[in-house]
Amino acid sequence: MERRQFIQQSALALAILSIYKSNAFANGVFQQAYQFKPLRNNVGVFTEQGGTIAWLNSKDGFTVVDSQFPNSAPHVIEELKKLGNKPFKYLLNTHHHGDHTGGNIVFRGLAEHVVAHENSLKNQRATAEKANSLDKQLLPDLTFGNDGWKTKVDGERITAYYFGPGHTNGDSIYHFENANIAHVGDLVFNRRYPFIDTANGANIANWVNVLDRIVAQFDNNTMFIFGHSRDPEKITGGKADVLAFKNYLQSLLDFVGKEIKAGKTKDEILKATEIPGAPEWQGDGIARSLNAAYAELTMK
Repeated sequence: MERRQFIQQSALALAILSIYKSNAFANGVFQQAYQFKPLRNNVGVFTEQGGTIAWLNSKDGFTVVDSQFPNSAPHVIEELKKLGNKPFKYLLNTHHHGDHTGGNIVFRGLAEHVVAHENSLKNQRATAEKANSLDKQLLPDLTFGNDGWKTKVDGERITAYYFGPGHTNGDSIYHFENANIAHVGDLVFNRRYPFIDTANGANIANWVNVLDRIVAQFDNNTMFIFGHSRDPEKITGGKADVLAFKNYLQSLLDFVGKEIKAGKTKDEILKATEIPGAPEWQGDGIARSLNAAYAELTMK
């Protein structure tokens, strides 16, 4: 599907596409060829356009985490089919944004179940209804609440965690326990300015707490798959990267809060070109963070 068509499908698409057009994506996702590669224990990643996809190749079938866009989703399906003639057991969505669920429709009649947190389903449906594109969605048929969700596919156990509002109010973490790989979706933007979806329940202060819970939940050998990275080659990492992003968010709140107390106007705060204490976050897009932090800290 052409990018113009996607814009018509989603009210969030313009914001998402503006992220991709930034200098931080100078080697951007819309130019690079797709990559399909194994990580460990039959779990791998796929990157092309939008959020990083994880996949599991098991004897019982395939499991896919997120689906990118309708024009890129067929590529991960094609690559998986090369590994065997097997069913697609689960399509797991980390959250509702179009660069993570736009490709769901390609899995219609293919995936046995689509899974997401209940808030992600609500957000996806509401966004599609607003854009008059509900017929172009494949919505989750299995949802879970704050207690998470578990399943087993052949020898791999998959556990979904929900730690509260962060990037949105419906972000999930999917842990492939035997491989010890956790897809955290857009709860981590590795060294690039995040999209903070305040319209769909994002909360920066609680996002910091969510990242603390992620660090506490998983061990030092856990490999994390990130939704986005400034360096396309660094879409996986460890606890140090999760903590670095936590530091970015906390530094953002501290900086904007200090500026507000000093009597600075929003326009003056938006002139900042770097978040003090988090120099690794560079490129375009800082205004998204500053706007969201200002709104959160001045909310009455």
